[in-house]
Amino acid sequence: MGIIAAVVVFGILVFVHELGHFLFAKYFKVYVEKFSIGFGPSIVSKKYGETEYLISAVPLGGYVKMYGEDPSADIPEEMKKKAFSHKPLYQRSLIVFAGPLFNLILAVFLFAIINMFGMPMLLPVIDKVQEGMPAFEAGIKSGDKIVSIDGIDIKYWDEMSGIIKKNPGKTLEIKILRGSEQLTLHIVPKLSKSKNIFGEEVRVGLIGVTPKDEFVTVRYNLLDAISKGFEKTYEVTKLTIVGIVKIFQKVVPADNIGGPIMIFQMAKETAQIGINSLIAFMAVISINLAILNLLPVPVLDGGHLFFYMVEAVIRRPVSMKVREYANMVGLALLLALMAFAFYNDIVRILHN
Repeated sequence: MGIIAAVVVFGILVFVHELGHFLFAKYFKVYVEKFSIGFGPSIVSKKYGETEYLISAVPLGGYVKMYGEDPSADIPEEMKKKAFSHKPLYQRSLIVFAGPLFNLILAVFLFAIINMFGMPMLLPVIDKVQEGMPAFEAGIKSGDKIVSIDGIDIKYWDEMSGIIKKNPGKTLEIKILRGSEQLTLHIVPKLSKSKNIFGEEVRVGLIGVTPKDEFVTVRYNLLDAISKGFEKTYEVTKLTIVGIVKIFQKVVPADNIGGPIMIFQMAKETAQIGINSLIAFMAVISINLAILNLLPVPVLDGGHLFFYMVEAVIRRPVSMKVREYANMVGLALLLALMAFAFYNDIVRILHN
């Protein structure tokens, strides 16, 4: 079941990406010759209208082949209006950008689904209190429920934790519910060293408490769920970009880079946890796919967009010779990255 889930996840992500290119190409009246999920020899193919639809043997991506992609090709006069290379610059740019855009839209949609059908949220109820820490000194006990901090209502554990971490050394007025009695306590979070998600050492405030295993399922209506979907997509996109920058800065180890094997393993594991986890995983990978494709590397969507930016400045297409050399370099970089990702995947398997 887990392997099937992994194949479905990968297939959906590729399909949505290529669908973005395809729909925008069709909208701008470009002749689309082929729409393929996968590369290499075709396993299944069917022609509808002017386009051949394929499922190909190598399931590591997909492509949309449009007529006249080579700007130096000799295009018959009657076909120029349907040739990609003869479309206005803004149309070509939108067709290329549509793939990553559709991956981001998919992420919004998936996060919205999670919020509509319910997300388990940890309640701000105390389980254990660490001796010698601020919470213990202030008199907080197991079973206490945090109601508010400095006048801010607290519904979930993450809200409470976020405020405490941001305020080391500051006196906080914390209202708690103990049985039917409401108490007001004053606590100064202790300045402590911790690790953020990138493994960097940061200074945070801690009071020395752990949560009880009490959850509530939170559901949102359609509009609120979509709003939450946009918020989460923005948050994950920002974290992904920061993570890529930190890999180049050598803050995050390069062995964190994973390839298809890691994606299949994680899809299998999240599918076993539950449908919500699988959907969230798919959304995160969809965002990663969008950002990866927008990198200004020739052969990727971002590389094409970079050439179009140059074309907008110099008022003519970049010469085919320059593009060919750039594409060779870009392909070499991409193959090297894939090989490194596969190497990391294999090392992880051997060490587990």
